[in-house]
This record gives sequence, structure tokens and C-alpha cells, in this order.
Amino acid sequence: MSFLNYFSKDVGVDLGTANSLIYLNGRGIVVNQPSIAAINAKTSVVLAVGDEAKKMLSRTPPHINVVRPLVNGVISDFEVTQEILKHFLKMADSSSFGRYRMAVLGVPSNLTEVERKSVEDAALGAGVGRAYVIEEAVAATLGAGLPIDEPTSNMVVDIGGGTTDIAIISLGGSVVAKSLKIAGDHFNQDIINFVRDEFKLLIGEPTAEEVKIAVGSAIPLDEKLEIAIRGRDLASGLPREIIIKNTHARVALARSLKYIVDAIKEVIEIAPPELVGDIYRNGVHLCGGGSLLRGIDTLIAKELSVKCFIIDEPLTCVARGIGRVIENFDNYKRFLDNPIRPREINL
Repeated sequence: MSFLNYFSKDVGVDLGTANSLIYLNGRGIVVNQPSIAAINAKTSVVLAVGDEAKKMLSRTPPHINVVRPLVNGVISDFEVTQEILKHFLKMADSSSFGRYRMAVLGVPSNLTEVERKSVEDAALGAGVGRAYVIEEAVAATLGAGLPIDEPTSNMVVDIGGGTTDIAIISLGGSVVAKSLKIAGDHFNQDIINFVRDEFKLLIGEPTAEEVKIAVGSAIPLDEKLEIAIRGRDLASGLPREIIIKNTHARVALARSLKYIVDAIKEVIEIAPPELVGDIYRNGVHLCGGGSLLRGIDTLIAKELSVKCFIIDEPLTCVARGIGRVIENFDNYKRFLDNPIRPREINL
């Protein structure tokens, strides 16, 4: 081993719309931060990234923009994405002499070759020697410890911040896949719209996120949950406080949840019959932040008439799968950037 290779590091990146996770070879997940940056519009200087930038959301003066450079899993602002990656990679290991030899990045299954290339280029621009991509559904299957090389199917539903990735995995690849632009961020917008229409109160995204976590549910609950929120009254323009109950949140989220359930049904309908039989036996596996919504597994199980499981530690499932790839690259490199796309369906 050469002197340079001794200090080289391999890194896995789950570059999500809401949060980004960094897996460092030999150390595990070392960074888990929001994919947000605060930028001074006058000087184009990045003022804050991650948690510090999220604190500024909806609280900045006009010359400071708080932006999410990834929209629905796709890079919308290349330069900001590159800066965020640089910041997170430095946060992962701040040693001045270290360098990153290789990075494996998770991407949604529906990205075009150009969009995948932009993810690789962002990593290379952030100082990585080589960059590869892996489909997030395949990485989630690895992270969950499900059998990926066997001739049997596993259905994985990754409900993230910007996209819901649905895939049927068999023999190391996605047989049928769909990426839906309805996920955690869309849930927040549903709550904002509901509160505006029903209570004539304007709230921001951070408050909507708080409501979703505190009282959000996909099914009726035995317990009664409620939370006090504050915003701007649309009639008077003055501050006002209201109480939001779990029944309100469930009504707000109902339409988006139906879209997700319908998308899962469509993926199953187009899958080969033998794999559908495996899904009935093995069930549906949920991961991502959206899987933490109360009762979402029960709702999907009821609608599909199959078992539904939430993967252990669903927020880090994809990052752990990418970590398995970089820890044993020679065995898992066949899963990287398969140019043959799975069959995709569109609503």
C-alpha cells in the first residue's frame, strides 16, 4: 500500500432532498445533516450549511437566501450542491492530509443519464477521486439486510423528503421501479394548505414539519393528539394561535397517501406473477423518513392485503446499504450504475 493510499478514504453519500448522510469507510455514518444552504445573495458567499442553515429557514432578511439545491431527488443548483458536499465531506473527516479516493452516491431510480452524471460531477468537484452511483432502492435492500442475490423478490418503498421510490428487487437489481414526487416535503405542503384553507392561518414549512411529526397519522388513532401552532391570520394580518389535532393532520395527508398507495399497486400490477407471489410471502418493506408517519404501514398492509414492515432505523437504511458497498467494494460493485434501467411506469 502506498503512502497516499494509506491516507485515502472511501465514502458513501446518501444525497437526499431533505437530509444528506455521509458514511465513512471503517467509521460508519459520521454526518447526518439537512441538505440546505444559506447564501448571501449580494456576495454569493455560502453562510451556513446543514443544521445551521435550517435554523434560518423562513427567518432571513431579503439578501440571504436559504435554498434546497435538490428538488425531488434531482440537482437543481449544481454549484450549491457541490458546496454542500464539500462542507459535509470536510465535516466527515477534517484531517488536513486526508483525501477521498472514492465515493458511492445514492440516486433515485428514475434519474436520466444526464442527471446521474451531474451527481457524479458534483462529487468529483467536491474533491473525490472517483464517483459511482447506486439506486437508492438497491442500497435500501442492502441496508435492510434483505436477500438481494437470490431469485426471489423484495419490495422496497423508500419514502424520503422529495421522492417516494418504489422498487421490486430480484437478483441484484430493480425489476420494476417507480419514483413518485410525493413524499415528506409534499406532506408538509399539504399541511400548510389545509391550515390556510380551514383555519385561515398562514404557517411556514418548519411549523408544518412540526405538526407532521407531533400529530400526523395515516389511520385513525385510539389516542387523541394535538399541538398548538402559531402563524399569521389571513384576515387581520396579526399573529394567532390555533390547536391542530391528529384528525386534522390525517385529513390533510389523505390525498397524498392515496397517491403513494396507488403507485405501489401499479408497480405490483406490472411485475411478473412469480415475483408478485414472493411479495405476498415476504411483504412490503418501508424505509425513509416518511415511513415514520404513524400507521402508514397499517394503511399499506390493509390496502394491498399483504404484510408491511418498517425497516429497522429507516432514516439511515440507504446510507447503511451504501456503506456495505464501500466496505466490500469488490463484491458489491456489480450493483453500481447499471445502464439497463428497470421498467418504469408513470401516473
